[in-house]
Amino acid sequence: MDLNQLEAFLTAQTKKQGGITSDQAAVIAKFWKNHRTQIHESLINQSRWDNVLKNMNWRVDLKAQLRHIDQINTPVAIVEMELGKNGQESEFLCLEFDEAKVSQMLKKLSEIEESMTLLTQTT
Repeated sequence: MDLNQLEAFLTAQTKKQGGITSDQAAVIAKFWKNHRTQIHESLINQSRWDNVLKNMNWRVDLKAQLRHIDQINTPVAIVEMELGKNGQESEFLCLEFDEAKVSQMLKKLSEIEESMTLLTQTT
């Protein structure tokens, strides 16, 4: 809410039966002006859907033991993601991808990037 919207909202609240007084509106406006950034950040942190990606590490290994001999020495990507919210303890997720899954993941990430680029372009 920008300052014009705030003033319009508070004016409407003062005219409403059982609403707020002009003095209360002035106090609310002053509080909003002084703490708007902190309020915004707090609301964003509280309304995040779930965890955020804090960090990601990866490596490529060769499989050394498998049931089928033809799968030995095939490369696999090991991806470790650190997930969590600010101020809370992190959780770690470890995933293993073969070459086909890495290709599939890259294709999906490319689609996401393309969609985001389309949304952010101004014409």
